[in-house]
Amino acid sequence: MMQAYRTESNYRSAARLSPAELRAAMANREILQATALAFDTQRQLRFEIGGVRAVMPFAQCADGAANGTVRDIAVLTRVGRPTCFVIEALDTDENGQPFYRLSRALAQQMCKADYLDALQPGDILPCTVTHIEPFGAFCDVGCGISALLPIDCMSVSRISSPADRVSVGQQILCAVKNRDVQGRFVLTIRELLGTWEENAAGFTVGETVVGIVRSVEEYGTFIEIAPNLAGLAESCTDLVPGQAVSVYIKNILPEKMKIKLVIVNHALSQRHRFELKYFITEGHLDHWVYSTPESPKRIETDFAAAACNPA
Repeated sequence: MMQAYRTESNYRSAARLSPAELRAAMANREILQATALAFDTQRQLRFEIGGVRAVMPFAQCADGAANGTVRDIAVLTRVGRPTCFVIEALDTDENGQPFYRLSRALAQQMCKADYLDALQPGDILPCTVTHIEPFGAFCDVGCGISALLPIDCMSVSRISSPADRVSVGQQILCAVKNRDVQGRFVLTIRELLGTWEENAAGFTVGETVVGIVRSVEEYGTFIEIAPNLAGLAESCTDLVPGQAVSVYIKNILPEKMKIKLVIVNHALSQRHRFELKYFITEGHLDHWVYSTPESPKRIETDFAAAACNPA
């Protein structure tokens, strides 16, 4: 049976398995997980599985650790966190005590060979946000293997920080945008969050809704009312990006892809972040068009071209 590859922390817990189940998992090269208890002076992660000590030498802590492309910090930050692995062997130490030898590197190599290497630009996959930088969010795409979701791929409407859209630990869906020069995945999510028409269909002229200020310009204030949809209100210099406001929808103009807003309440008492609403949740995209048919402005993504011309 083919291994089901998941993001780290979503595998069976080795701590809950019997000795017989652990032996079967070892024989089948099943990926399991357990919480790393320490990174010791011998540069190995230590675990306890069913009352038995388990160790993961540094070279086995990540694919690339053996050749020096993985730094100690990337390993020691696993301490206290669920970590996936394959059980390589059950050995005995110099005192005759049993211990398991574990390998996360092997789990990652299997994940790459059997799953990730087969993915193409436009393929949709589940991810988990692991940490956030000003330029984007890093996501686990399987067995702790990292991929970048750039800030400009998080939505069509502009945001000032990736934290405006996602949070650490959040499980999200992404599409493969392309691969970078090192062969690592670059992800995108905006194509899954709906076209202009799909988002605008959720709103009606005359209603008042919550919005988030995204930018304040001399000619007006851009306010997001859905993750992939923003409108323009009057210029208001006392507003700042990220601030929640309530807005009245004055007009919806599909031919121009514009929504005219009037700010009703300039300062809501709490911060607000829209939940991600997916219009596409599985499968593959070759081409995606955000723009309305009548709009002269074209916003689109050609995944097929990226597949033919990898970065």
